[in-house]
Amino acid sequence: MVLKPGKEGTQDKAITIESFFHKIVMIRDRLRVLEQRINSHAALSDDEKVQMQQYITQCYGSLTSFNILFAEPKEEGFSGQKTD
Repeated sequence: MVLKPGKEGTQDKAITIESFFHKIVMIRDRLRVLEQRINSHAALSDDEKVQMQQYITQCYGSLTSFNILFAEPKEEGFSGQKTD
């Protein structure tokens, strides 16, 4: 696939779809590890953990547009902040 920037004078970027998909999955996996480390960190207060968790949730929400790449989006994809 070729990524074409909207800014004139900026170079196109060619990347295989497999490589692009791999990068998206790695972002998801790294966010999950970060989430686990924050939740188990002894030096952080509960309030600090909640604040950091909110940033991670916002990152997941930003990545929901990539759910089309997953065969089973509900199990494998991203979800943003849940609303009741």
